[in-house]
This record gives sequence, structure tokens and C-alpha cells, in this order.
Amino acid sequence: MTDAVVLGGPPAAAPTPVAEPHFELRRLFAFIFMVFGMFMAILDIQIVSASLQQIQAGLSASSDEVTWVQTAYLIAEVIMIPLSGFLSRAFSTRYVFVASAAGFTLMSYFCSRATTIDEMILWRAAQGFIGGGMIPTVFATAYTIFPRSKLPIVAPVIGLVATLAPTIGPTVGGLLTDYFSWHWLFLVNIPPGIMVTVAAWLLIDFDHPNLKLLDNFDWVGLVSMAAFLGALEYILEEGPSKDWFQSGAITYAAILSVTGAVVFFWRVTSARSPIVDLTAFRDRNFWSGCSLSFILGIGLYGLTYIYPVYLAVVRGYSPLMIGNTLFVTGVCQFIMAPVSGILMTKIDPRWMIAVGFVGLGAGTWMSSYVTVDWDFWELFVPQILRGFSMMLCMVPINNLALGTMSPDRVKNASGLFNLTRNLGGAFGLALINTVLDKRMDLHLERLRESVVWGRTAADETVAALTQALAARGSDAAQTAMHVIAMKVRQQAEVLALGDVFLALTVIYLVFAVLPRVMRRPAYLGGPAGFGD
Repeated sequence: MTDAVVLGGPPAAAPTPVAEPHFELRRLFAFIFMVFGMFMAILDIQIVSASLQQIQAGLSASSDEVTWVQTAYLIAEVIMIPLSGFLSRAFSTRYVFVASAAGFTLMSYFCSRATTIDEMILWRAAQGFIGGGMIPTVFATAYTIFPRSKLPIVAPVIGLVATLAPTIGPTVGGLLTDYFSWHWLFLVNIPPGIMVTVAAWLLIDFDHPNLKLLDNFDWVGLVSMAAFLGALEYILEEGPSKDWFQSGAITYAAILSVTGAVVFFWRVTSARSPIVDLTAFRDRNFWSGCSLSFILGIGLYGLTYIYPVYLAVVRGYSPLMIGNTLFVTGVCQFIMAPVSGILMTKIDPRWMIAVGFVGLGAGTWMSSYVTVDWDFWELFVPQILRGFSMMLCMVPINNLALGTMSPDRVKNASGLFNLTRNLGGAFGLALINTVLDKRMDLHLERLRESVVWGRTAADETVAALTQALAARGSDAAQTAMHVIAMKVRQQAEVLALGDVFLALTVIYLVFAVLPRVMRRPAYLGGPAGFGD
């Protein structure tokens, strides 16, 4: 437990767990290379998602097939993330990270050489599974090799990478495909991947293998966890496009996920050496931090998705133009990262989280008034609020959830913590797409009532458009109706996007009060607050 002040109650008596007190420059360099590897793994998701159409054309795939380029990666990654804690304890940080970095790099090469969609899906699944071990390993390392007094400096680094990589992903993907080809979405990983692999092998010496853990390896737990999380990720990724349980595939996946969950939780409580240790959730800082991380995942991945949807569908922007418009968020995150580290030593980090969530809510509330004419400057302030608020939340959440745990529990906890953020992103995208579809249908029905024959305004508009398109001859009237239909659809899309932003606002404001249940670690110093 932690030496902390309980909100609204007396100070906790238990001492703060102390990380390894000695600090070596070699370990700092090792950590920097590890962070760079994590950056590659997170960035790879977004740069590929921004260029799926180019991959589809290059591999002669259907629209249904090409979505599996992303789905296969995410399913495999979500299985590896919680498994990485066990693997790090059994084989050590060095071997797990080197294998992850080397495997991710090799699979990136195979992806770039794929000639069919089946090959691409296979290599992407392998890339996601092998490379997925880098992300939680970096988080665990940050909270075990550095003294607690250094965490306000270290935490902003991993927080910046975890938020900046998804934000700039569409920009990077757009640049690579515009100036080169889709193959470079994967080839770009190879030089830095080799560098990170070699550096990790030479520099990492944080711990030693404990191969005895493999004697009681829980294969049933592994298979059930894979079925539970893999099927759940598939449901969240494909559910909106398949109309959820109207699809047989989604129904079967739900049955598989529930069955896997039952077996998995049974094994967690009964196995001699469970594949994942869920006792970390007994710590209220950890479970509340995971809850907040889940909500941040909705914003991190959801907003990275919904703003480009507006700019592409409504404004007709290219991927590069979208990246340039949204680059404001990345700049604000970069500026705010060191500021957040400093603030944690000056004020109560729980206030930072609460204010950050309110800021995110303010940004989405402003965006809920979106119109078809919004451009860079209309999105400027919401982007600033998003960038500053995201970093104001991310850094203290990481510190309160993982920085208050004993070092021997951090590896396992890091996998669970990162899993919640990824699942939050998957839930967020599923929620956004579902609300978008349902609300757009509703708005279409309402708007169509305004453009039916017999309404003066509609008749006058059709007549004016027909006259303006008279050069088309007999097709003028039909073209005029098509133009009106597209305008109605565009307006319905914008209204639905506004509803999505409003829904996100409610979510952020509701969870802004959750930091009140967290303990504030004594090593951060600064004045008490938030009811202490």
C-alpha cells in the first residue's frame, strides 16, 4: 500500500513502496530506446488506419477484407498486453522487449512484402501479437527502475508518447502514402526497429529470468483469455458495421467471449500460477486509475477518429490536410507534457485529473455546435483544450495508478492498465460509430420532412437548382434532386457528429469526480487538497 492521504479521511499509515534507489545513466539510455520502441508500436496503428484505401487498392482486396488489416492487429495486441506481465517475470524485461522489438520489425518487413490480403492479415496479426509486449513493458520499467522522486520527470515522457503517437498517426500516414506508397507504412519501422532491438539487447539489465514460473504455466487460462479478449475486440471492431447482434458472426463471437470470460476468471481464482494476477484491482488507486484510463482511451482514440471523419466526409479534406488541421493537438500535448510533470509536485494530482476531464468535456461541448462550414479556426480552441487536457489527465493517472504500487507488482499491473486504455478505445469507437449511425438515420428522417414536394422552400430550391443546371438538358432536374439529397445527407452527418460530441461531453463530466476516491502518494509532495 502507499503512504498517502485518503480523501476525506485520516492519513494512511502504510509506507510508500520505494523503487530501486540507485540511478544509472545506462538505464536511462535503455529506457529512452524502449520508449522509442513503444512509440513505433502505438504509431503503427494509426498510420495504417489512415491509409487502408491505398492498401485495399494495392492488394486488390474488398472493403470487408481490408478492415481485417486493422482488426487482426488489434485482436492480437489485446491478447499480448495482459500476457506480457507474466512473460516479463518469467523471461526478464530484456528478453521480452528484445523479442518484441525484433519480431515487430521483422513482421513490418513481411507486411511491406505482402502480395495478397491473406498474407497481409497474417503478418499484421503476428506484428500486433509480438509487438504488443513493448507497450506495457515500458510502463512497468518506468515505475521500477527509477526512484519515486524521479517519476514526475519520467511519467510525462511515457504519457506524451502514449497520447502523441495516435494523434500524429494520420499525419504521418498521409505523408508516407502521398509521397511514397503504402509499403512505406511498414518499411519506415525497419531502421529504428533494428536500432531499438540492438540497443535493448546491449543496455537492458533491470532484472533476471524466473523460469520456474513456467513449470505451472496455465495453458487453459491463456486460451480462455485469448478467446475472451480476442472475441470481445472483434465484437467492438466489427459490431457497428454488422448491425451488432443482427449478424451471426457477432452473435457467435459474443458466445465465445462470454464462455472464455467464465473460464478465464475461474482459472484466475483457482490456478496455482494464473496467467494474469487480478489482485491488483484490490488497490483503489489502481482500479480507479484503470477506470479513468478506460475513459481516456475513449477520448484518445475516439477523438482521433471522429475529427478526421468530419474533415474527410463533410469538408472533403485529404489525409495530409486533415493531419495539418489537427496538428494543433499534438503541439499542445508536446508543450503540456513537462508542465504536467512540474504541476504534479506543486498541486494535488487529483485536481489535475479532474480539471483535465472538465477541459476535455469543454472541448467536446464546443465541438457539439459543429456546422458544415467549420474549418481550422473553428476547431482551433477545441483542439487546444483536447491537447492540454489530455496531458493534464494522462500523466497523473499513470502515476497514481502504477506509481503507488510495489515494484514486484508493477509488471502485471502495467499490462492490465494498458489493456483498459486499449479496450476504452475499442469501446469508444464502437460507441461513436453506433451513435453516429443511429442519430444520422434519425436526422435524415427529420430533414427529409423539410424537403418533400409541396413545401414552398423545397420547391423553390429545386426550381433554382434546375435552372442553374440547365446546361445538362434533360438531366438538370435529376441532378438538382441529387444535389439536394447530398446536402440533406451532409447536414444529417453534421448533426449526428454534434450528438456524438455531446455524448462524450457527458461521459467526461461524469467521470471528472472519480479522482476523489484516489489516494495521493506522499512522494509527490505539495499541499493537500480535494477534501484531505
